[in-house]
Amino acid sequence: MSRIVAIYGSPRREGNSALLTDQAVQGAREAGASVEKVVLRDLRISPCLELYGCKQGGRCVIQDDFQGLYDQCLASDAMILSSPIFFYTVSAHTKIMMDRFQSLWVKKYWIDQVKFGQWTPKRKGLFISVGATHGQKLFEGVLLTVRYFMDVLDMELSQSLLYRGLDLEGEVKEHPQYLQEAREAGAALAAGLNRP
Repeated sequence: MSRIVAIYGSPRREGNSALLTDQAVQGAREAGASVEKVVLRDLRISPCLELYGCKQGGRCVIQDDFQGLYDQCLASDAMILSSPIFFYTVSAHTKIMMDRFQSLWVKKYWIDQVKFGQWTPKRKGLFISVGATHGQKLFEGVLLTVRYFMDVLDMELSQSLLYRGLDLEGEVKEHPQYLQEAREAGAALAAGLNRP
């Protein structure tokens, strides 16, 4: 059975990105995947302190809840990551988590000396995001951030669901097609993992 880690980056438990992620998780489970849900606001994760203790073995030396998340992500076959947009990038909870994976960047590119762009994806990623405005460039910055984050996990960003004009908690319920798209995307992610 394929394993997916679903990381909720919203500061709101019932926020629009969280509701969409719930649907993606449901779709993935219906397609036969085992999905572990991680709500970042519930974890105690320090920002990266640039101690560079990770240069010894490629693992962050700060002992907090990130250690368990690190192991979950490396043990997974895929990731569902969600975050609302804050100033054209991910939420603070999500960014703190991403920055802690700098330790894996150190392992991949400094210790193991993998050449940039010279790796084969081992995992797949689905990214879900919502933003309040209708700005044309609303998701440009966040997609770069997510792609580079997934790079350190040897992960291919296989699909992104990006929705504009959603701000107030629960507004996505007025768009059942968005919820259906998320469910279908989760199912497709899981189904893609079962192909040889």
